[in-house]
Amino acid sequence: MKAEYINPFLEAAKSVIEQVIQIKPSTGQLGLKDVKFVENYIWIQIGLNGQMNADIVFGLSESVAMKMISAMMGGFSISEIDEMGRSAISELGNMISGNASTMLSNQGVHVDITPPKVIQSATAAGFKAQQALTIPLIMEGIGELDIQVLVAS
Repeated sequence: MKAEYINPFLEAAKSVIEQVIQIKPSTGQLGLKDVKFVENYIWIQIGLNGQMNADIVFGLSESVAMKMISAMMGGFSISEIDEMGRSAISELGNMISGNASTMLSNQGVHVDITPPKVIQSATAAGFKAQQALTIPLIMEGIGELDIQVLVAS
């Protein structure tokens, strides 16, 4: 896995979050970690096909997701992630991935992205534990969003 493949997702996530959530996230430490799917967590999975075959997974706790959804809805307070909330968080993943795929294309890496899939249950995720290149985005007053790149074998 080339580390430069995660950079377009990092840059796109920072830009989209800044525009939509109205907060400037800081970047955590890039690393390789085992992906473990736990409860009370949400994953937004986007597949990449083409010159690069991978799954990009944005992981965040439900409490962070609710704060982000609230910000996306103009500060409307939410206490659970309903269909509207899942749609909002899915659209956030879609915006990030669309921007990132444009950046990859500009670098000469042509990929198609799949529609985002929001996963709220570890058992429903269907992923096997594997290693991923990961980098957290830290949002002051909200929490962390992990960007994970799982390369298809």
